[in-house]
Amino acid sequence: MNMASLWYWIVAAMITAYAVLDGFDLGAGAIYLIAAKEPDERRKVLRAVGPVWDGNEVWLLAAGGTLYFAFPRLYASSFSGFYLPLMMVLWLLILRAIGIEFRAHVASTMWQDFFDVVFSVSSILLALFFGVALGNVVRGVPLDSTGYFFEPLWTNFKLGPQTGILDWYTVLIGAVSLVTLTAHGSYYVALKTDADLGRRARGSALLCWPLQFFLTCSALVATYFIRPEIMTNYGKHGVGILVPIVVFASLALMLWANPSGREKLAFAASSLYIVGMLVGAAFALYPVVLPARDRQNDLTIYNTAAGSHGLTVGLAWWTLGAVLAVGYFVFVYRKFSGKVEVGEGHY
Repeated sequence: MNMASLWYWIVAAMITAYAVLDGFDLGAGAIYLIAAKEPDERRKVLRAVGPVWDGNEVWLLAAGGTLYFAFPRLYASSFSGFYLPLMMVLWLLILRAIGIEFRAHVASTMWQDFFDVVFSVSSILLALFFGVALGNVVRGVPLDSTGYFFEPLWTNFKLGPQTGILDWYTVLIGAVSLVTLTAHGSYYVALKTDADLGRRARGSALLCWPLQFFLTCSALVATYFIRPEIMTNYGKHGVGILVPIVVFASLALMLWANPSGREKLAFAASSLYIVGMLVGAAFALYPVVLPARDRQNDLTIYNTAAGSHGLTVGLAWWTLGAVLAVGYFVFVYRKFSGKVEVGEGHY
């Protein structure tokens, strides 16, 4: 494996880690207003995600920094072309943090309710927008011969030479993301809480399951319909058969584990589903990092990667940072393991 390929999979792994870890935070926010009926129940949800949510977002920042270092041309192209949605995501991340933090510092019930809505709505929109972003990458963007592009927020919601960020396909992938992360967060809340709140969280996940299964199948069919070459790598490499096996086996495991009260197993299966879907997308796209509507303008690992020497030196520093980050996360998750209780504390 050459250095460009190695860094491709490093970036893919970091994005996947973010989706799994911060995904349950977003999902917990999505069900927050529905599952948590009482003030103490809402505090339990916040105590479940509060100690780890900002740490989870480090993976998003680290993935962006790694992308800038390893594939500078891709970074320049994507961050300029997706400027508007990136600013929207940035504002939603800020609003979500405000919703979590400010609620803990006000005594007024009215303002607490307001910040609860801010936290929940921003979590829902982030889950949706991240899926839309993935849909844009899989579908392809209107890259020109210089490697740059511009997309309006939407055009006519149809696929064509000049696409918008929102069309029927990207909205479909956004819906898959929203339902998946809502279920993922529901499993996490059920794992971290008990009594009525835990039961409602399991109920939310159970309601999400048929929709998640339907949207998964619909998204796979739609992806093949709009971009049939997505199956090329699966035809070349037999190991690709593991991706659909993992995806549908994890869906089956979620359906079995959740009603029987096996919260850890259900949450692990949900995590495995997210890993399977994202790794499957990365496997299908490789070696393309940003597809163009005109295939000859594709950005690949070969025409966007930094120099070989820089990638080699950077790997040593990245490895050291990764060891420190993993050690930190192991410590934090062990420290805050088990069911949460309402008591003294920040949340």
